Amino acid sequence: MKVAVKTLENKDAGEITLDKDVFGTDARGDVIHQMVKYQLNKRQGGNHKTQERHEVSGTGKKPFAQKGTGRARAGDLKRNIDRGGQVAHGPKVRSHATELPRRVRQNAMKAALSVKAKEGKLIILDDAKAKDHKTKPMAAAMSRFGFDSALIVGGQEIDANFARATSNLPMVDVLPSQGANVYDIMRRDTLMLTKDAVADLTKRLKG
Repeated sequence: MKVAVKTLENKDAGEITLDKDVFGTDARGDVIHQMVKYQLNKRQGGNHKTQERHEVSGTGKKPFAQKGTGRARAGDLKRNIDRGGQVAHGPKVRSHATELPRRVRQNAMKAALSVKAKEGKLIILDDAKAKDHKTKPMAAAMSRFGFDSALIVGGQEIDANFARATSNLPMVDVLPSQGANVYDIMRRDTLMLTKDAVADLTKRLKG
């Protein structure tokens, strides 16, 4: 499938042929959903924790006699029913990451790219380089494409001036090709790939 190549000024810069096995697969919403859940689970901190009985500060002395007081027996005052005591069945530090087969992750990435291509929200850029780091001219260049939000994926390295110029643009993210992922692709309205990014993603997903 052939797609027009644009410059940052939204001018024609030729055509590029996209691999149909990467950009023309079935738009599997279920696979994309699995991948997004996988990514969000993996990034969840999991460092929430409450103190257990042995971690609560306090004496281990028996507060009162076992029998004869009319009160419920107590070994110390660090129980969950005591003020300042432990939290019963509280959260522990753990990983929330889940498993997802590599093939499913690859198919999800192909589906996300194909969704953008089929919806006409895929733009191929000649390159992603800026003459200076100023945000104003970059904002003017981006406005020529008429999108509300976008993910821009460059080659293996992002041009320093381009990264600085786009850093203050709202709803615009910039990633190198190895950082491209399903969650960031789907959370933005438009996907912009440089020719280098297309080559890198094709090689990565067909390998």
